[in-house]
Amino acid sequence: MRASIPAWRRSWANTVSDLAERILERAVSGIGGGERPGQAAMVAAVAESLEDGTHLLVQAGTGTGKSLGYLAPALARIVEHDEIIVVATATLALQAQLAGSDIPAALDAAEHVTGKRPRACVLKGRNNYACLFRARDKVTDGGQGTLLGAAELSDSRGSGSPSKLGVEVLALREWVEEQLLAGGAGDRDDAPTHTAAAWQQVSIPTRECPGASRCPFGAECFVERSRESARAADLIVTNHALVAINAMHGGTALPEHDALIIDEAHELTGRLTTAATGDLGAGVAERVVRRCLAWLGDDLGGDLLDAVEELRDALADSPTERITGADALLPVACAGLRDASRRAISELGKDRDNPERSQAAGALSEIFDISERMARLADQDVVWVSRSEQAGEMAHVAPLSVAGLLREQVFGRATTVLTSATLTLGGDFRVFATSIGLNLSDEPGGDVGGNENGINWRGIDVGSPFDYARQGILYAAASLPQPCRDGLADAVLAEIAQLVWAAGGRTLGLFASRRNAEQAVAHCRRVLPELEFLCQGDAQLSELQRNFRERPTTSLFGTMSLWQGVDVPGETCQLVIIDKIPFPRPDDPLMQARKRAVDDVGGNGFMAVTATHAALLLAQGAGRLIRREDDRGVVAILDPRVVRARYGSFLTSSLPGFWRTRNLDIAANALLRLRGAE
Repeated sequence: MRASIPAWRRSWANTVSDLAERILERAVSGIGGGERPGQAAMVAAVAESLEDGTHLLVQAGTGTGKSLGYLAPALARIVEHDEIIVVATATLALQAQLAGSDIPAALDAAEHVTGKRPRACVLKGRNNYACLFRARDKVTDGGQGTLLGAAELSDSRGSGSPSKLGVEVLALREWVEEQLLAGGAGDRDDAPTHTAAAWQQVSIPTRECPGASRCPFGAECFVERSRESARAADLIVTNHALVAINAMHGGTALPEHDALIIDEAHELTGRLTTAATGDLGAGVAERVVRRCLAWLGDDLGGDLLDAVEELRDALADSPTERITGADALLPVACAGLRDASRRAISELGKDRDNPERSQAAGALSEIFDISERMARLADQDVVWVSRSEQAGEMAHVAPLSVAGLLREQVFGRATTVLTSATLTLGGDFRVFATSIGLNLSDEPGGDVGGNENGINWRGIDVGSPFDYARQGILYAAASLPQPCRDGLADAVLAEIAQLVWAAGGRTLGLFASRRNAEQAVAHCRRVLPELEFLCQGDAQLSELQRNFRERPTTSLFGTMSLWQGVDVPGETCQLVIIDKIPFPRPDDPLMQARKRAVDDVGGNGFMAVTATHAALLLAQGAGRLIRREDDRGVVAILDPRVVRARYGSFLTSSLPGFWRTRNLDIAANALLRLRGAE
């Protein structure tokens, strides 16, 4: 339970709360905004949390203005108490948006109100900054076959048909030197247009960095500059991936801080899982090993190559499922690779002043760590094998849960505020709280809880400025056939076409698979030739979204990357179609392992893992419809299980409060009225 604030601190707390309110008022007026009750409630709740140290979950619906809702109290705290606060959002794009718009407005407001301007900076992972050591071609190939040497690039420039990669790398290297002279950040976002392969030539993985003290360009290093700026800042803007790295490596990636604010918090566990997942293929392992051979004797180098071949054979002969037995082919092969790598790393470490040798050792250390996890088959890890045409056979290791990591290395280190438009699932904070390690104790507390380790938290839903019941309709197609693996049924295709026709285009179609999206587009193009349809895969996603936004009668159909990343207010998007409840794939070894772990302790794995995953995605998908106060439209879920299945009420209770119907004619007529056809 939340401790009460001592009387001697209440006046100070009120000062910070009042200051936060004044900063918010100034920031909102500065951007031409208006008063939003939910935003004001969020400011008060965040200010209280930062004061009393209680972790806070804030559900703030779309349109609340949650960025200023947490920035105002954070800046008030910084000004009044000289604290350091980290703000982390889900992606680099959102990080840039926050740093380029909301934070400057909040800083201007804080300066106007207090006379002080806190120092803010953006901090990203190492690979987002150019590496002078790489860019200046100081890396010896060593058999890696991945980096382009200066001679190759010169030939590329002088030939009649230079390679696209070579031209890009030359442009990047010139840009790096310009950045250095101009005092720039060397940030990838500021670089000339390039491919991922070209960026690899001028950047370096964390493990391969020789360190500023041993690098010939350490005094000029862009990464070191970014870290120095962060250490001098009061407000540090970063992303979930760096929070994950900081948690996994004992707090070494971020400066010491008093509080952490996590935006888009519904994505946190997924991004931590990704950061903590290791992938190992024989091809990658062989390239790394060959980089090391120049500094290893024949015996040790031969042992490493033999271990890679054993891994290749084990991967080829392993089933594409979770590996559970320590005597299985993969763990045995990984144990051999681990042991050979350990001896090689020891040999490579004998000359730490050689940067190329140090880089090779760093790359091999990554292979060692992953193979060691796979060989150990610890209870807290899930190991499995996948097979595809693009990547071939690959082994993967991922944490069964990230709750313990979050509890110990995030919540145990600083007061944490987590906010998103979708934190309550099934109408309750408990599901999300449990997934991140904030388990409820047996004590009653309403929306306030604590866990067995004494970590106190509370949740608050500040609502949304939108009137969902007036602005939107949720149509659940109860009479359609249940989804199957053979694609979309004729009846489903017919309803999709009828709804899109009624909307006059203006449709975002969210499908469970690329196959379903393509099938729906092909059908609609055939029966609705007067309308334009875009399908994910037709062009770059950014181009498709731009065309969808600019041409209101166009429809865009696609898969998972559209469920959360599309923000198109207005008449462009008046219909969102969801073909199927987005349950995780039944053959996903990690999700199946998590479900089984809940079942094994007497819980309901389906509801705790499978249904929760689907509820979150459904809420995100349905949230694409209403993006501002004058938006109107229909969300159509064409999976009858949301009505018929026992878990259907859990899924729909996680959605915005749309007016609901099971009548297709009602939904279609509403769409016709919206486009003025009735």
